[in-house]
Parts: sequence; C-alpha cells; structure tokens
Amino acid sequence: MKIYSADQIYQAINTTIEKNKISSNELMEFAGIQIFNWFHTRMQGAQVPIHIYCGIGNNGGSGLVLGRQLLQHGYNVHTYVVNFSDKRTKDFLINYDRIKEFKVWPRLLSSGEEFPEMNKEDIIVDAIFGIGLNRETSDWVKNLIKYINASDAYTVSIDVPSGLYPNHAPEDKEAVIESNFTLTGQAPKLSFFLPETGIYMQQWEALNFGFDQEYLQSIETEVELIDKLEILPLYVPREKYAHKGIYGHSLIVGGSYGKIGAVTLASSACLRVGTGLITAYIPKCGYIILQTSLPEAMVICDEDEKNITKIQYDIEPKAIGIGIGLGTDAATVKALKAFLKTNKAPLVIDADALNILAVNKTLLKSVSKGSILTPHPKELERLIGKWTDDFDKLEKTKAFSKKYNVVVIIKGAHTITCYADKLYINNTGNPGMATAGSGDVLTGMLTGLISQGYDSVTAAILGVYLHGKAGDIALTGLGYQALIASDIVEHIGDAYLDLFKKPEEPKEAEAPKEEPKKRKATQVRRKR
Repeated sequence: MKIYSADQIYQAINTTIEKNKISSNELMEFAGIQIFNWFHTRMQGAQVPIHIYCGIGNNGGSGLVLGRQLLQHGYNVHTYVVNFSDKRTKDFLINYDRIKEFKVWPRLLSSGEEFPEMNKEDIIVDAIFGIGLNRETSDWVKNLIKYINASDAYTVSIDVPSGLYPNHAPEDKEAVIESNFTLTGQAPKLSFFLPETGIYMQQWEALNFGFDQEYLQSIETEVELIDKLEILPLYVPREKYAHKGIYGHSLIVGGSYGKIGAVTLASSACLRVGTGLITAYIPKCGYIILQTSLPEAMVICDEDEKNITKIQYDIEPKAIGIGIGLGTDAATVKALKAFLKTNKAPLVIDADALNILAVNKTLLKSVSKGSILTPHPKELERLIGKWTDDFDKLEKTKAFSKKYNVVVIIKGAHTITCYADKLYINNTGNPGMATAGSGDVLTGMLTGLISQGYDSVTAAILGVYLHGKAGDIALTGLGYQALIASDIVEHIGDAYLDLFKKPEEPKEAEAPKEEPKKRKATQVRRKR
C-alpha cells in the first residue's frame, strides 16, 4: 500500500476536484459521509453522547459534516469549534452554516473559557487539526488536548491525531491527542508507524475519501506499507525438477565462546527459508554443538578455540550472513577487516559485525554493494550518528544507504527496510519477538533468500515480512512473554503457507463504546 506525503494528498484533492468538476465542499461531504457510515455501522443509533471538537480548517469542516449526518440520524451530538485563529477555510464556513439548519449552534471554544463537561462513557471525535499542521499549538489548545486525553472517553481522530506533524515529531508530547481509533483518508500516514508518533494511536483504518484513483495509482511514493498483497508478487515458487544447487549455498560466519546458539539459530532459519545448502564458519568450541543440534548444516572451524581469527574457506557461497555472536576480540576485528577487502559475495551484516564497522567506518567502503545491514536502534545510531527525531533518523538512514549502496533494515515494532530514497514499512510481527535470538533468525532468513536468487531489496522486504508472520503464527497459544526465537524458526514454513490462505470473512466490528479504555501515551511507551 502506498503511503502518500502531505503534498501528494493535497495534489490528490486538487486533481479530484478538477478532473471530476466538483467543488471542494462536495468532496468534503463525501469524506464526511464515509466517516459517518463508519460510526453508524458500529453504533446503530445508540444514544451515547458524541462530542465533536472541530478546528477551523478543512479537518474541522469534515467534523461538522459528520456532526450534521449524526444529527440527521438522531444521534446525541455536541459540537464545538476550537477557535485557535481568526482565519476560516471556505468549506469550514459552508458546513458551519449547514449544521445550524438543525437548530444546532456549535459552541465556540476560545482561550480562557471553561471546557465542556464529558464522561468517560462518552465518545470524542477529534477534528481539530489535520495533516496541514505546521506550527506549535497555543497553550490553551494544548490544555484542551490534555483535558480530552484525561477524560478517558473513547477518542476517534479524523485523518491524524491532532498535534501530529506530517514531517517531524511533535515538540511538545503533551500537545497531541491520544487516539483510540484514527480514521484516515485513503491510506495511513508515515507517522502511524514510527516509535515516537505511533504511540498516539491504538488502531487505524483507511477510508475512501473519494480521491481520484487514477492519480493515486500513477504517482510514486517514497514509502510503502508491506502486507500480504505486496508480498505475493515477490514470491518465486519452486520448480519441479530443481535441485539443491539451484537454491544456493549459504555461509553463516559467527559465534564465539558462549555464543554458538546465535549461529545455530541463523543456520536453522537459513535452511527453513529455503537455501539449498548451508555451511557455518565458527570457532572450534562450537563444532560439536552445531553438528549435534543441526545435522543438516556443514561446519568449517577456525583454528582458534574461542574466537574467529581468520575467515578462509574453499566453498563459493551465494550469500554470507556475518556478525551473529561474533564478538569483538582484536583477532576477530582483524579477520573481519581482511575478509571485507577480498569478499565479493553479497552480505547480511548483523550484531558485532555492525559494531566493528561503526568503530572502523572506513571499512564500510569495502562492504560489497547491495549488502543488507540489520541494526537495532543503538547499532544504527553508531553507524549514522544521533538523530533529532524519527523523521530525521529516516533521512540520515537514506543518506547512509545511498552513500554506501547498501540496504538498511531498521528493526523495530514496524521494521523499516531502507534502500536509497525508498522506505518499506513491514506490517507483521508482535512485541513477543523482542526476545534474544530473534535478530539472528532474521539474519539467517535474509541470507537464505539471497542465496536462492532474490535481489537484496526483495530479500529484505520478503524476509522481514516472513519473519514477522512466523512470529505472529508462533504466538498462538503462547502469549508475548513465552515466545522465543526457536518458535519463529519452527513457523517459517507456516508463514510461507499463509501467503496462499484465503482471508477470513471480516467480522462486524463492535460499537466504539465497547472497545478497551484508552491508554495514555506514557503507558503505551512503557508497554513497548
């Protein structure tokens, strides 16, 4: 699914209006009706008080359309205008007049006024700001936002939770609506998937706001959300008369005394994802462990008992995964430096290999082009430097990717694959995967996919998706706390099979008032 920038959304609106010869207010009416339908389907006329907070721009105009539709269908509606400026958009004013036809005069909220009384059993609609927010909120609007958040009422935001910017994190984390559900136009926004901003919403749904489909399909976006529909075209099925040599020879280089398990997990995952052959290059201390725990793997041992001091072999691997459990012993660092200067095979670089590169950045020029780097946040910081917010982090990662011609996988709740100016956001996985060895499994899977002939970008997108889906399937009957990395390996095959399962018929959603109570952003942060 394409994730559009704010500029592309505005262009989609203008294109739709011009191409279909309609007014901007007609398009707003269509969007407002879609939002109303979402509410009406779930509430079925229930007389729960609905408090709609409208800004004075087009987001507020959509809120007024929703309010009018709800009133027309007999709902218990209270509308407020958050008067943060003396400027009004034309479509806001049109809908401000139209809602008065129902003998309803929205209450004007200005600085110094007492805020409306609300109960935690009520429903709040946040239509204060949209994606066009480009300045800090005033103190009294911030206090209103804090008041809404403190109400514990179920909160639905239109398009984005008010207070989120389209291209950087909020300066004041208390000046953002904590939304239980966000109804966004056409497609989710990048901020929904980043650690600093994703905490402000629990769920989202993209509604059809009537934008021109031809335009939406024709434009290129820098960001894509990856789910099953995007993965299926990437999958290459096995040929009937194929043999193991066709699917590549993978090499996993890693391990040190006490950390052979990392190589075992990576090698096992590499096999499970479909590599034809697997060889592990490890120190002598891991020989019996690996030969016993994974009989399918071949093993080459370093001459040293506890660490890797040389990386020499007489095989021709199609891909090499390196760094898991490697350690940073001086001899190991020297061995990695010598290896990078002669290696031509594509690499998947993880863990201690990343840490060695971060300390010896000149080595990055020796990394084979198209290799995949898989840092967690601290490893990424060592590579690209500190960032001011998550948006800045993405810009720095893109610059790093272009400079060294590598794919960077930013591991997290929504793992992001970055190559040059493109970002691919993964939509599988769960908090249970934040466990020891999960990254080793991913390294093995990525290595196995490249060995089979997938290019590095495709291998990264597909591997991250399958890794997350295997974790989701493994979660059944376990719960987050009990999930371990070996469970992910065991369900890689199920993740493949899931690609071809027919989706279940969607169940009718319950009324918003019956959803779990809203958690504060600080609580969400702690649970992540």
